[in-house]
Amino acid sequence: MITKEQTNVEAQAIQAKKASKTLSVLTTEEKNKALYAIAEQLETEWQEILKANERDLIKGREKGYEDAFMDRLTLTKERITDFANGLREVAELEDPTGIVQSDWTLDNGLQVQKVTVPLGVIGMIYEARPNVTVDATGLALKSGNAIVLKGGSSALESNKKIVEVMQEGLQDTRIPRDAIQFIASTDRKATNALFTMKEYIDVLIPRGGGSLIQAVVNNATVPVLETGVGNCHIYIDETADVEKAISILINAKTDRPAVCNAAETVIIHENWLNNHKEALVASLEEHGIVVHGDKLAVEAIPGASEAVEKDWAEEYLSKHIAMKVVRDVTEAIEHIEIYGTKHSEAIISEDLQNVDLFMKLVDASALYHNASTRFTDGGALGFGAEIGISTQKLHARGPMGLPALTTIKYQMKGTGQIR
Repeated sequence: MITKEQTNVEAQAIQAKKASKTLSVLTTEEKNKALYAIAEQLETEWQEILKANERDLIKGREKGYEDAFMDRLTLTKERITDFANGLREVAELEDPTGIVQSDWTLDNGLQVQKVTVPLGVIGMIYEARPNVTVDATGLALKSGNAIVLKGGSSALESNKKIVEVMQEGLQDTRIPRDAIQFIASTDRKATNALFTMKEYIDVLIPRGGGSLIQAVVNNATVPVLETGVGNCHIYIDETADVEKAISILINAKTDRPAVCNAAETVIIHENWLNNHKEALVASLEEHGIVVHGDKLAVEAIPGASEAVEKDWAEEYLSKHIAMKVVRDVTEAIEHIEIYGTKHSEAIISEDLQNVDLFMKLVDASALYHNASTRFTDGGALGFGAEIGISTQKLHARGPMGLPALTTIKYQMKGTGQIR
């Protein structure tokens, strides 16, 4: 039986598909003008957005959401200004469409070009981050795609108002309002409806916790660009410089604990731990980091609790961290192979042979030598904004910026050739 929710979602997907045809023929200047107009509209109507956000915050406080969750949900005038500036930055990026990646001429004179084109319609399913509503829309429109947004219920009022404001911003531009669709229903059937609309939705991008991502991956018939949970590891090798190691570990764990590129497990060579235990303990205590460790870690770190199996796979998103003590780099790699999520992994070492082995054998979208995992981010790596971090291998991997929202088309020009 087709439900009302499914019918409504299908109607929105059809509208987005129609709008995507208009988008696909717009110039870079026309798309940029629209992004600037949306940015200005967001700044103009910031007070209305904050009123809507307060309704979400009231519900969040009533439900007892954790502080980190509430922080991600909370909007301020400054954050809205950041949203607007982010759109302006996207407008300044190179248009990823219409780029001739290669061209050649066959022996019969047929000219062949491999050209980048928009995907079409992007379905975005995400949780309690209103910034994703703006970021994803900006990237979609710049790359010539329409977008269907399905945010979490905890940010429903904020997202509804943000989308309304963005649509108003498109009023005097060449991009139709229908290019931005928001599914306001909290019924699970509305979300599930997106999973199977292959004729209208070209790709689904889930962004959030592990349960959300797996629900999309396991149930969708629409192609999925899988973003990953970040159980990121820092391996401190026997030869690691103590100052580098501790600085990188503290940054990766505490700079923003509730993001996917924060470190959740530290793996330490036993000789390094024995030689530098005092410095490590002092820094962990100074920054309020709570350790869940194996037997050797518990013996070395005052106040550490014994880790259970769940800890090795946990994405804490807080100042808690798992600690594993190993005998060599091979044991560290084996641990990551079992518990890693193919997101971001780092080795701190002055032994280039160990570094080379780590880089070749660890399967992840981003690998670091003597640097923090916090750099797995589109902006930090110079891509501009990102729509998510892919941990799969097709068709994009790592931070996904504008190029990841395009595909290719072969265009052939002839003079009457037949085969």
